[in-house]
Amino acid sequence: MIVPYLHEFLMITLVHTLAVISPGPDFAIVIRQSISFGRKTAIMTSLGIGTGISVHILYTLLGIGFIISQSEVALMTAKIAGALYLSYLGVNLLRSQKPTSSDALMINNSVSSYKRAFMMGFMTNLLNPKVTLFFLAVFTTMVSIDTPLFVQSIYGVWIALSTALWFSSVSILFSQQRIRDKFIRHGYIFERLMGALLLVFAAKLGLSLL
Repeated sequence: MIVPYLHEFLMITLVHTLAVISPGPDFAIVIRQSISFGRKTAIMTSLGIGTGISVHILYTLLGIGFIISQSEVALMTAKIAGALYLSYLGVNLLRSQKPTSSDALMINNSVSSYKRAFMMGFMTNLLNPKVTLFFLAVFTTMVSIDTPLFVQSIYGVWIALSTALWFSSVSILFSQQRIRDKFIRHGYIFERLMGALLLVFAAKLGLSLL
């Protein structure tokens, strides 16, 4: 059924691939989780990002994304929420302190820590208004109005899965022991750098409100 829409699918895949590999808040969070907490935590964060993507896709398909883009109040609210959340994460990372003992570097592999990692990825992606505008642009300019909703849903599922897979791959790469060993002793410095980067993204969102 998707064969007649293969060209459309490939175009969407290409554009999405270029977007997802570009450095942004999601990328910064995943690298931080990989180096600071290890592979499993970073992969849970990646799954959260993929789930956040699926929410963006769902409301875009339902037409809510178009309403948000046309409403200055709704779009401004989304940008403010995104900027505040990134600022919250950034400030927390900037406050990272040098560990007083090796125990401070132990990874917490509890279920609750995985849930927090998942929610961090989910909220970072969900509250990024640029993702909203990206999917609105993709589905309004690249997807024909004659494309069945079922086929569009397949596009969405593929985008969500490929996003989760990409960031899981990043998690595996940056959680390799030899890479982590280079950062772990001075992990607090790395976390502060990631915090500053997130604050830059938050500032860019804030400036877009002016």
